[in-house]
Amino acid sequence: MEETMKLATVEDTVEYHLFLIPDDSRDPEEHKEILQKYIERIMTQFAHMLAPYIWQNQPFNLKYKPGKGGVPAHMFGMTKFGDNIEDEWFIVYIIKQITKEFPELVARIEDNDGEFLLIEAADFLPKWLDPDNSTNRVFFHHGELCIIPAPRKPGAVSWLPATPPTISQALNIISTYPEKILASESIRAAVNRRIRGYPEKIQASLHRAHCFLPAGIVAVLKHRPRLVAAAVQAFYLRDPIALRSCRIFKTFLPETRIMTSVTFTKCLYAQLVQQRFVPDRRSGYRLPPPSHPQYRAHELGMKLAHGFEILCSKCGPHFSDSKKSLLTTSPLWASFLESLKKNDYFKDLNRHFSKENIQMEVIMSFIFYSSLAMSPGEEILTLLQTIPLDIEELKKEEANLPPEDDDQWLDLSPDQLDQLLQEAAGKKESEPISKEEKEQNYDLTQVSESMKAFISKVSTHKGAELPSGSFCVGVCLGPRPHESDSDDLDEEDFECLDSDDDLDLEMQDPGKEASLKGTLHNLKSYMAQMDQELAHTSIGKSFTTRKQVEPVSQTTNNSSDEEDSGTGESVMAPVDVDLNLVSNILESYSSQAGLPGPASNLLQSMGVQLPDNTDHRPTSKPTKD
Repeated sequence: MEETMKLATVEDTVEYHLFLIPDDSRDPEEHKEILQKYIERIMTQFAHMLAPYIWQNQPFNLKYKPGKGGVPAHMFGMTKFGDNIEDEWFIVYIIKQITKEFPELVARIEDNDGEFLLIEAADFLPKWLDPDNSTNRVFFHHGELCIIPAPRKPGAVSWLPATPPTISQALNIISTYPEKILASESIRAAVNRRIRGYPEKIQASLHRAHCFLPAGIVAVLKHRPRLVAAAVQAFYLRDPIALRSCRIFKTFLPETRIMTSVTFTKCLYAQLVQQRFVPDRRSGYRLPPPSHPQYRAHELGMKLAHGFEILCSKCGPHFSDSKKSLLTTSPLWASFLESLKKNDYFKDLNRHFSKENIQMEVIMSFIFYSSLAMSPGEEILTLLQTIPLDIEELKKEEANLPPEDDDQWLDLSPDQLDQLLQEAAGKKESEPISKEEKEQNYDLTQVSESMKAFISKVSTHKGAELPSGSFCVGVCLGPRPHESDSDDLDEEDFECLDSDDDLDLEMQDPGKEASLKGTLHNLKSYMAQMDQELAHTSIGKSFTTRKQVEPVSQTTNNSSDEEDSGTGESVMAPVDVDLNLVSNILESYSSQAGLPGPASNLLQSMGVQLPDNTDHRPTSKPTKD
């Protein structure tokens, strides 16, 4: 039955902390009460964006977190965003907007990789900033990114600690010196570029597709579109135990299926489409032949129905009326409703639903932002019990479905993918250049020079500096941007820590220098002996030497030739390092056949973009007749 199965993995998680600017006049209980009121204000003020958003796994949320271990009491949230990285950046946008709307708040945000905001701005960071000393330095305040600098020397600046600050120290510094801790314009631009376009950008991340679904699921998704995420995840992460509930469907019978339009995020749609799955014969779900014009809609509906059935099979008791009553008497309920009205949340609902259904819709939205959250399966079954199921009405809507979105974005060409990667890396748009111009203007000496520059870089136990900054993890995309202006912090009062180069120079003394010269002399002797040994082997034939590519100088001294021949050893022509380097890299690049590989990754990280290989002839050297 099962051809492929996605195994559950550790999901990526983002954590966010919101602190109040310190005020010694507040006692702990008062501080707690103030924070809880802020949670209500934030969740209601941003409900118009958060409530309709389709989250991959978990929604944005806030709760009170008591002080512990030097960290003051604050508002805390954690969201598992799984495979949809856009959820994480939407949360960054929300956090930035919160600190803009509430200037008395300071926020920090991090994920599994740590300070991912610094990773995003890796090309613009000051040299002193690395993962080891970045703790409690990166915050949002007044809607702007702030980085608390390090002093040039311990005690050089009275308000800057010599070591990474504590949270309390950081909050005091931000509240007292807000203008001195603002991140450089280039760093802020790198982060802002990543969240540019929100909240309008949310619509661009959606994909609408036709699905052949049981009427119950159609009704549920009509009221709670975001439940599509839980259903896709249940199907995507299915296991044999979960699939037992789908041998015979009890909740969503296949004979009630109708055609409908479902809104996915592009991530969810891709996860559902690219899964290969054959339903159990006992389930009653049958697919038409692949040539059928609506085969995709039938396949998507079958997969989605399995996800919904799995969710309902795992749920506990239904959401009781007593819990609903408890929700609507909460002081947060009134402000939640007021926020929705202010942002025209009911505008479309009034057009399609009765007052009772609208109230249920709002209650289910509110559940997300309360402490009485229920499982997706409980939510689905509660909706099925509450909302009316008019199959005839749904069939009328079936005849007037909006067109599907084009899903050609699933099959990007190499050029389109490259353009997306360049946009993600923040590359500036340039004048279009034809393929012929690229090849004519390309200079292979750039490969050699870039490699030499890379090798000349000083590496440490943390690895090679490529292209700059310790936060540059993985492969940097495209040419390196203009030089960082983020060293604005390196002024008289506070500056970067000493570089490795400076430390190395300071450690040298005459005795050590003499020892170093002796070591180098011995090393050269060993290398010379190795050269002599290798001269009697065939390994030298694998390298191109200058003698093979350059005419022998006419000014060669005859006596030197006699001297060489008198030794009984062959003349070792020097290897043309540049030519061998370029040849080997091009050969490696050619063997990648247009796919990602070590040669292209290394060159791109150094800012070298090779043209496409259009020569499909054999790469082997021609033999002599």
